Amino acid sequence: MSAFDQLHPAVAHHIVNSLGWRSLRPLQEAAIAPILAGEHAILLAPTAGGKTEAAVLPVLSRALAEDWRGLGVLYLCPIKALLNNLEPRLTHYAALLGRRAALWHGDVGAAAKGRLRAAPPDLLLTTPESLEGMLVSPRVDQRRLFADLHTVIIDELHAFAGDDRGWHLLYLLERLTRLAGRELQRLGLSATVGNPRALCDWLAGGCARPASVLDPTPPAPAADSDVELDWVGSLENAALVISRLHRGEKRLVFCDSRARVEQLALALRARQVQTFVSHSSLSLDERRAAEHAFAQGSDCVIVATSTLELGIDVGDLDRVIQIDAPGSVAAFLQRIGRTGRRPGSRRNCLFLATREDAFLHAAALLQLWREGYVEPVTPPPLPLHIFAQQIMALALQQGGITGADWPGWLGRLPGLSGVGRDTLDAVIAHMIGTGILHGDQGVIGLGAAGERQFGRKHFLELLSVFASAPLVRVLHGRRELGEVHQSTFMIKDDGPAVLTLAGRAWRAKHIDWPRRVAYVEPTDERGRSRWLGTGQPLGFALCQAMTRVLAREDAPVRCSRRALALLQTLRERYAWATPEQSTLVQHGDGAVRLWTFAGKLVNAALAQALRSEAATVRPDNLAIAFAGGVDVDSLGERIRRALAEPLAALVPLDADFVAELKFGTCLPPGLREQTMAARYDVNEAFAVLSRHPVARIQETA
Repeated sequence: MSAFDQLHPAVAHHIVNSLGWRSLRPLQEAAIAPILAGEHAILLAPTAGGKTEAAVLPVLSRALAEDWRGLGVLYLCPIKALLNNLEPRLTHYAALLGRRAALWHGDVGAAAKGRLRAAPPDLLLTTPESLEGMLVSPRVDQRRLFADLHTVIIDELHAFAGDDRGWHLLYLLERLTRLAGRELQRLGLSATVGNPRALCDWLAGGCARPASVLDPTPPAPAADSDVELDWVGSLENAALVISRLHRGEKRLVFCDSRARVEQLALALRARQVQTFVSHSSLSLDERRAAEHAFAQGSDCVIVATSTLELGIDVGDLDRVIQIDAPGSVAAFLQRIGRTGRRPGSRRNCLFLATREDAFLHAAALLQLWREGYVEPVTPPPLPLHIFAQQIMALALQQGGITGADWPGWLGRLPGLSGVGRDTLDAVIAHMIGTGILHGDQGVIGLGAAGERQFGRKHFLELLSVFASAPLVRVLHGRRELGEVHQSTFMIKDDGPAVLTLAGRAWRAKHIDWPRRVAYVEPTDERGRSRWLGTGQPLGFALCQAMTRVLAREDAPVRCSRRALALLQTLRERYAWATPEQSTLVQHGDGAVRLWTFAGKLVNAALAQALRSEAATVRPDNLAIAFAGGVDVDSLGERIRRALAEPLAALVPLDADFVAELKFGTCLPPGLREQTMAARYDVNEAFAVLSRHPVARIQETA
């Protein structure tokens, strides 16, 4: 019997007759048997690889064969925009089989949610934050709603697993397991990652049923892709290049900040390029309108942040253009995977570098790609602050929780299975002692301090594990444009603030600070908007790849003449850069730099160990700079000693690259420091650097 023949007859019928499919893709074939058997799995495929159907159709087949009633399937996504994009498709698939799919997130109205509570759908699309809201809401009968749950599908799993949202997700699954009274099937959908087996074990850790990685399609060779690196020197020049190249084509342009998205969109529109904008701070209506118009267009550009890196469908693309470089090879694979879908077309991506450091970053990333490297997804260790958040959420959900009750709800304690009960009790005791929790005859509830910190807007701050910036809604009449950081309105002090949003400039007319709403009107003035985010430090593997780019004679990909000229200039500037070597450079002006090419996190830890009263030490992604009285003769030996010592606790957790733990105040100071130290462990990188010789050179220029 073929895999297709194992599907319920109704599902098989509609695949052939309603959807008109002549065959299944390899991943869709491979997923049928394990999903029908109720096993856990991670399904890997590039963008538009058919992952959604590979999971949903066999699950719907299970629902029919086993006669599931009520809410049987949860479909979780990292962002609302992806849910909105998927909902029509999943609603169609469910309706073909006499089942119902529905959407639940912050933009869904109260009346619609009331109808869903009264008559739950068979498949519910939501986010982890909205799911947490359902679990703690007094208006939701959680036991009734989730009693029939069998399967949870997590889309873009890699987007969760690398940070605290992943731990939050796993704790929600533990609580849902308790409500459903059965082990829930866990299906993760992911793009290519460097450690799929470890990711699968993380998702299904401690579960009784088998778990497998389904990845039947080999990755496309780099040689089959058309990738070019160009040096343009500024965002204005990037707009000029985009306006002149590939006219008549649909181009998706990625920028890695919302502010640069807005700046580039303005510059393109000034050159009469039909341009649309998509990023997370635009209103739902603005995003939908832009993405729909782009999907229907032909000669146009959509400028976006990583939100369009995820599986949101904007139709067939001709070309992807990357301004500067994404943070990882995995992100690049997601982006280039949006092209080459039509028969006869190739995957393609044009890099336009606007700064020299970004050019080297892009070249190193493409070097890693050519070498077949993809970053592993590593969940942050020791999520004690997420445990604290879960205790508060359980106290709300249950109207109070006892010390004997919470272990049954949190089950296998994701990420904390090796932590002793005394440590967890110490967290709870600290929360009671600081008033975050309140204890009364053994029953734990939310305390006055907890309500002050997390109780605003119906405990909205408690539902998510990432800190939200102070944002202001922007309205033009009754039309909501989106949100910007409040500091946007403090940029200009000689008149009304002028901002950019949705690719247009707006002048602030009135700001209602108590309601955090700004009313604006169109303007031809040059504007600027702000969204404060922490720039992520470059990783160790990426920075090490820079030395291989600088030391080789050819380029990792095809380069423009401008790019080749800059590459040659950089190679001459860093002529001493050698792979698997650190270099101590004494400059003619007396400055001393240790070039490790190790990333800011590693360099910050090493700098901490090398500090002295006589010298100022400043780390960045590539080097450590010493100014003042530094003994160069002894520095090499000090470096060797520092690299030989375990230094995880010495990473200086400064605001440049370490975000505050949102629920860090719930932890005793010692455990908070222990949690942060575990997350920024540099010992593995130190072990590599310790094997690198330290060369010493002197520059006269």
